Amino acid sequence: MSEIFPDPIKNLPEADIPLEGITAYLSQSDTHQIIFMEFEKDVDLPKHSHAAQIGIVLEGRIDLMIGANRKTFTKGDRYYIPEGVSHSGKIYAGYADITFFNDPDRYSAKQ
Repeated sequence: MSEIFPDPIKNLPEADIPLEGITAYLSQSDTHQIIFMEFEKDVDLPKHSHAAQIGIVLEGRIDLMIGANRKTFTKGDRYYIPEGVSHSGKIYAGYADITFFNDPDRYSAKQ
């Protein structure tokens, strides 16, 4: 796994995200969450929806189907998924991002 995130991020609690090959750090607020994610394996994301999500791609590649629109995002790109919009995709090994979820309960910290 790369060393993309510095110690202040790696000292956050790990997020309990049910995907194989992910390391994710959780910054928790009363109104939202920010997740710092790194993937060491390819992951297929099944179709789902939730509160609004904004991602900033730091490394690698993610293919997303947001509603009826398919797009590839790479380093430096940003994506926005409005609340309730179905989306799916593929995350490739080596991908890292910072994701804002407009929901304080999207993920919990690992116990």
